[in-house]
Amino acid sequence: MSQFFYVHPENPQARLINQAVAIIRNGGVVIYPTDSGYALGCQLENKQALERICRIRKIDDKHNFTLLCRDLSELSLYARVDNGAFRLLRNNTPGPYTFIFKGTKEVPRRLMNSKRKTIGIRVPDNKIALDLLEALGEPLMSTSLILPGNDTTESDPEDIRDKLEHAVDLIMNGGFLGEQPTTVIDFSDEKPEVLRVGAGDITPFE
Repeated sequence: MSQFFYVHPENPQARLINQAVAIIRNGGVVIYPTDSGYALGCQLENKQALERICRIRKIDDKHNFTLLCRDLSELSLYARVDNGAFRLLRNNTPGPYTFIFKGTKEVPRRLMNSKRKTIGIRVPDNKIALDLLEALGEPLMSTSLILPGNDTTESDPEDIRDKLEHAVDLIMNGGFLGEQPTTVIDFSDEKPEVLRVGAGDITPFE
């Protein structure tokens, strides 16, 4: 049975944020709000927690997992980013985008796309998510909470509780959210390519 926290969307309670960080550091899988629906997250190095997330979403090693970052200062440690791409990211983050880059040696191999060696990078525009990342002090391994057979992210925390309270360790209720997943932009080749149109405006990347 998971814990269920009611977190204020604009002024997240520090006590609950710190409890969530403790659960993550203890190997837990958490569901938390972002600017594009709810997401699943766990600690970057935790293989067992990642496997639990894969079972919940029924995804394989071809999936592009995402490192959720508090800002772009962590970018160069995990992704190979040229100056042009960095400028585009700086002008469009935080926001509902996932950016795909070639990963660096700092990214655990199991998190990268098995063939292309890519990783997703994301800076969310959500106060709860940003406070969680700040308290954690490192990126969160993350993927949108899109359940098998669905195209949209889960948006109702009470509904999520009914479906997944036995599958995760914590659900952070940050209110009802939009159902659109992030817009995905691939920077792993020479020109940026829009892989998925979602909540973020694609105009800057065309």
